Amino acid sequence: MMPGLRVGVVSDTHGLLRPQALAALAGADHIIHAGDIGNAGILAALAAIAPLTAVRGNNDHGPWAEALPETAVVDLAGARLYVIHDVAALPIDPPALGIAAVIAGHSHKPAVTRRAGVLYLNPGSAGPRRFTLPIALASLMVEDGAVRAELIELAC
Repeated sequence: MMPGLRVGVVSDTHGLLRPQALAALAGADHIIHAGDIGNAGILAALAAIAPLTAVRGNNDHGPWAEALPETAVVDLAGARLYVIHDVAALPIDPPALGIAAVIAGHSHKPAVTRRAGVLYLNPGSAGPRRFTLPIALASLMVEDGAVRAELIELAC
């Protein structure tokens, strides 16, 4: 039996890493950033909290961003997680590849759904507010190959 892990999931910071987001991510075993990061400083701040997996979003440009992959696969506590910025561009069949969760941002709309046994998680935007959407991130609990997510709305 593998111990459970808490994975902090953030997206669409667009160069703004709020103190409330840092506080919510504190204590995470791993952090995933699903793109539209904004700058390398965001990555450094997150990596100082926990091991970090990050993908490039459509607004991430420059040498620091070019070093980031467009997708990533992370194996944690018996679960395979697939990270991409825009779920509409998903190039794989998650159930066929044994993916437990697909993590994507882009829309700024926090959401947790399940389809064909796969958890789809959009943590929302932890950066600048867009329209009337909440400022949010997510916590993903991974244990013995099972995943469950909780959306966390930040008071900003």
